[in-house]
Amino acid sequence: MRSDNTIFAIASGHGRAAVCLIRISGPESGTVLERMAGGLPAPRRAVVRILQDPAGGEPLDQALVLWMPGPGSFTGEDQVELHIHGGLATRAAVLRALGSLDRCRPAEAGEFTRRAFLNGRMDLAQVEGLADIIDAETEAQRRQAMRQLGGHLGNAAESWRETVLQVLALLEANLDFSDEGDVPEDLEADILRMIDRVQDEIGQAVADRGGERLREGLTVVLAGPPNAGKSTLLNALARRDVAIVSPIAGTTRDLIEVHCDLAGLPVVIVDTAGLRESRDLIEQEGVSRARARAQDADLVLWLVPPGDRPDEPPRARRLLRVGTKADLPGARTDCDLMVAAATGEGLPALITRLEQEAGALMGQGDALVTRERHRRALGRAHDALARARALLTEAGPLELAAEEVRLAARSIGEITGRVDVEDMLDRLFSSFCIGK
Repeated sequence: MRSDNTIFAIASGHGRAAVCLIRISGPESGTVLERMAGGLPAPRRAVVRILQDPAGGEPLDQALVLWMPGPGSFTGEDQVELHIHGGLATRAAVLRALGSLDRCRPAEAGEFTRRAFLNGRMDLAQVEGLADIIDAETEAQRRQAMRQLGGHLGNAAESWRETVLQVLALLEANLDFSDEGDVPEDLEADILRMIDRVQDEIGQAVADRGGERLREGLTVVLAGPPNAGKSTLLNALARRDVAIVSPIAGTTRDLIEVHCDLAGLPVVIVDTAGLRESRDLIEQEGVSRARARAQDADLVLWLVPPGDRPDEPPRARRLLRVGTKADLPGARTDCDLMVAAATGEGLPALITRLEQEAGALMGQGDALVTRERHRRALGRAHDALARARALLTEAGPLELAAEEVRLAARSIGEITGRVDVEDMLDRLFSSFCIGK
């Protein structure tokens, strides 16, 4: 794809800084550099030049410049980088000079990455990996994003798609050259083997939810009766006062979330309203939200305060019973863990257990599927292959089997952007920062 316009944008952070990076991409990049820096340096060699205003030759800044002719650049187009001083006035002057040039305009959000995708420098899964690198907050998220950027999912998807297209070619060839329309037994066995292999690999990828949990963060809900110590425990885990602690039952009415990094894994800890019957309409709503959030959570810590009263935990995928206020008389000992958040007793053991639970739920960080979009597309492909297999084994119409295989190939192609995904592209690229 050739773009008519040359775009530019700041690729470093905004605000006053020692250095500011401005990226330029498009057909006029070389001309821009010649007019502002007096000529083109050797490709991919950083040189110091005085930048001048093309309109009147006024010196703007002493900068480090790089010239990267396409297609060997991030966008696949001719590209320039200007490493200027990061003062606000200097930055404004250089951007003003760039904007005064013909066919040179400020970039839109994500436009550099969009051009890289359209020019074949990245597939769609790699673009998502790049977005995840920008958003990564923990070491495990960074490693997973790097795998996606390196083609971890894209390569697998392309391999599956190639196999599915081979199956489609065999079916269509049989339709073209067979009068009866029946698949020869040896050919049918080969086709079924290929379908089974791809279907099995896709099924394993879809079944592993660790990648999505790692990208979005594991949700841990603190639940229990009023005054069980939920807010105190939240503050202790967050190492700051994020929730109001009071001896008055029902103090917490709404959900309070804290994002934590446990051994490099992202965890969202949610404090909830105490679960009890109440005539207070606001507290009733808080209890309803608490039960709903506990039901959707990856892990619920059911906090059990001292005393002999029975407790009824909410429905949950996974639940650990945590005895609280372990430093007080009557503390419950029939629990998975014991803590006294006010004194710190038992907190190291609880944090270690949370790290273990997070690691078990997120896996080793080598999951292929990291977004719901991936899961939906691969799920459609898996189902289409299952229908194709059933048609072949039940001597159904080959035309229908071929159509199901074609649908599978199309669904797999959505992973890397091989098929029309324009609506999704607009949403994805708009989430990038301007200089990316």
